[in-house]
Amino acid sequence: MRAVVRLVVAWFVFLSLSWVARSARADDLDAIRARGTLIWGADQEGGGPYVYPRDDDPNVVTGFEVELASAIARELGVRAQFFQGNWDKLPDLLRTREIDVVMNGYELSAERAAVMEASKPYYVYGLQLLVRDGDSLDWASLAKKKDPKRKIGVLVGSAADTLSTNELGDAVEVVRYEGNTDCMREVETKKLDATLQDTPIVAFYSPRFPALQAVGAPMAEGHYVLYGRKGETRLIAAIDEALAHLHERGELETLYRKYGLWNDQQKALDGLLGVKSRSAPDAPHAEEPPPIRAAPRKRGLAILTEYGGVLLQSAGMTVLLSVLSFPLAIFLGLLVALGRMYGPRWLKPILAAYVELLRGTPLMLQLYFIFFFLPEVGLRPSAMLTAVLGLAINYSAYESEIYRAGLSAVPEGQVEAALSLGLSRWQALRFVVLPQATRVVIPPVVNDFVALFKDTSVCSVITIVELTKRYSVLSMSTQATIELMILTAILYLAMSLPLSIASRRLEARLDPKRAQS
Repeated sequence: MRAVVRLVVAWFVFLSLSWVARSARADDLDAIRARGTLIWGADQEGGGPYVYPRDDDPNVVTGFEVELASAIARELGVRAQFFQGNWDKLPDLLRTREIDVVMNGYELSAERAAVMEASKPYYVYGLQLLVRDGDSLDWASLAKKKDPKRKIGVLVGSAADTLSTNELGDAVEVVRYEGNTDCMREVETKKLDATLQDTPIVAFYSPRFPALQAVGAPMAEGHYVLYGRKGETRLIAAIDEALAHLHERGELETLYRKYGLWNDQQKALDGLLGVKSRSAPDAPHAEEPPPIRAAPRKRGLAILTEYGGVLLQSAGMTVLLSVLSFPLAIFLGLLVALGRMYGPRWLKPILAAYVELLRGTPLMLQLYFIFFFLPEVGLRPSAMLTAVLGLAINYSAYESEIYRAGLSAVPEGQVEAALSLGLSRWQALRFVVLPQATRVVIPPVVNDFVALFKDTSVCSVITIVELTKRYSVLSMSTQATIELMILTAILYLAMSLPLSIASRRLEARLDPKRAQS
């Protein structure tokens, strides 16, 4: 009992010292200036006009927030560095210090401001209702109950999500999506009746969705802000000052006009940022080039030739994760199986609990634990290390059960015969049991390896951009869903089929009955 108490006390002391050490560090502004980079988090899957892949180089992001981040960083005397993360997990990346600030169309809200430091607004947005062209639906008619319920699509966790849920209540079914253009496309295909989108999204993507129409004026005006860690007031104050300078010099207006985002709502920035812009917002801008909009949709071979290379690169990440994690899973699984069958009595229930815990909890939860919880106690594994360890540990539980079944398939009499011939127990396992068990476990092990190829897609939640995440990003930005889906499926098959063929040939060679025939 005393040993347990000492262990608990030591754990609390460790957590306290870790917290003190984190508190004693220089604040974020000093750290940013020392390393020369402002790391800002966003999700390119959300698409334009915020952050999205360039048409000529999908490995590079563009968008008005990309340019704004560079301008803010310049004001701070550093350069901007983009960090890819899932939109709804950006606050977690902020908390674990993977990024310095969040900037990705994040609305100012009391809930977020309670746990993060919010900057002054950099953009004033509204929410626009979109329906199919010629449809008579509006906000008032959506609020009237109808059977079956009408469906409205929104971005998960957004202001549109909150407004639709609170104001429309049970009258509609609110369908939540990870990407904005998914909602718009599904209104076109009649899977949804309407979608509620931020005004910048409507302005940018209107050429891509000519079958949609805006209904009524934008509502529920709100503000986009940057978020920093709670307590980082110096950094946020510096960002506020940078935004004020950019607005005062007219750079914000120039940037927003470039993307077709400047409107009368942005006049409120004078009061919100505390300075008046020197530009003349009402002056004609006839000399300006047309605003940047989403390019017309591409189809067929144009998509395959333009994006095939970047998908192939992302497939390389999928292969790398698989070949690094699966041998480790095999090694751990074999150790667990041997321990449960031949280890000391006290070890067996511990290993059994290990297997059941890993099989009984989702891989995503295990990745969250490694990537988001361990930094709380002072450990900060990289995204790549987290992915490899998470996949290996998770699959080791399944591998151990496969090996345990294979070892059990070898008759106990063969072990006894080996021992009677003078072999040690280890030699009996190595030279008699394991070779026979290997032949039995090859098919399920290969099946697990193929499954692991597909499960690497879960690693996108910890910022890894592998094949499925890249497909999702490109699908959102191009709306060429079918072509990209086919190409992605072909790449997965190209990775898994050769392995299946090789395993069948190896299985045939190891099968004595087939070998004799």
